[in-house]
Amino acid sequence: MPYDRNVPYNELPFLPPSKEVEEDLSILKKLVTASRALASVNASVLRLPNPTMLVNTIALREAKSSAAIENIFTTEDELYKAVSDLIQEEKADVATKEVLRYREALWEGYVKMNEKSSIDQEVILGVFREVKNTNAGFRSPATQTIIKRGNSEFRSGETVYTPPGGEQLLQDLMGNWVEYLRNDTAYPIDPLLKMCISHYQFEAIHLFADGNGRTGRILNQLYLVNKKLLDLPVLYLSKYIITYEEDYYYHLGAVARLGDWKSWILFMLDAVEKTSILTEDLIREIITQMDATLTHGKSKIKWYSKEINELIFSQPYLKSKSLGSFMGVSSRTTLTKYFVELTAAKILFPKKDGKEVYYVNEELVRILGD
Repeated sequence: MPYDRNVPYNELPFLPPSKEVEEDLSILKKLVTASRALASVNASVLRLPNPTMLVNTIALREAKSSAAIENIFTTEDELYKAVSDLIQEEKADVATKEVLRYREALWEGYVKMNEKSSIDQEVILGVFREVKNTNAGFRSPATQTIIKRGNSEFRSGETVYTPPGGEQLLQDLMGNWVEYLRNDTAYPIDPLLKMCISHYQFEAIHLFADGNGRTGRILNQLYLVNKKLLDLPVLYLSKYIITYEEDYYYHLGAVARLGDWKSWILFMLDAVEKTSILTEDLIREIITQMDATLTHGKSKIKWYSKEINELIFSQPYLKSKSLGSFMGVSSRTTLTKYFVELTAAKILFPKKDGKEVYYVNEELVRILGD
């Protein structure tokens, strides 16, 4: 039957695709280089003195980029204020709340997946509900879901894809997706290749009324951690997808229209390879700056230490009470003195937000903004 993007794609095939896909020579060659790049960035993260701190810092950029794919935009300033508790989350604007929830959903999924040792429907629902701040589940069979081009895109409003419909069909497709991901005996292929295939299928099923893209990108990371290709979720593909957004959606559609798995998988493996290289460069730049700041800080301030330096690089903006809590200091006079020294040494820079003063790590802001 010819593919019609305006009709629900109820003929979406179950996984796996044909055996020829995983045996294609071009895919296997690309799989080697992508796997090497992924292993290299994972090794770089593990050399960090406090990997979780840096993962949280880098995740800010991913959360912002991932939301932007779905036309949710917030400024870096609003995001950094909110994540530094300078804005109470309930008072943040809608876009900032959406971005913050992405990072929370990542860690929510990470904890649940480790508890269960696998990804199942409970993990998927947990990630989605955190992303969207909802108790909703799978989209209703009555929901007329049609994916259209955004208003900012060429040919805006044009139908791109109509996902399958029907409660039982969605359940069957999702059951197959989970089984494919979890059962390495029945489906014994390289986990990085399996991630590429399953990501297409998740987006094609379009399980939820909204938030499928962000949920799917988080599940990619969780799966790579589950399969020990990453120790922590640090592969943030959203910036690559934004850069090549037209290609991303074209290759997604080509699987449905033409059964062209090869082009889609090569695109995704290239995303993994290039993103791994860029992430390793980012980690190296942050570590180099941390080391330089630590040397400079210890030369200028008697009480400056490796631990304080890590706190300062844990997020772009810092409140005085955060440093006070870390150092066990409650005296406002003492804290003011500390921040005067940090400012004089040009490690942090004060900035006012109404009556409140917060302190900016401009070097970290610069690196994250590149």
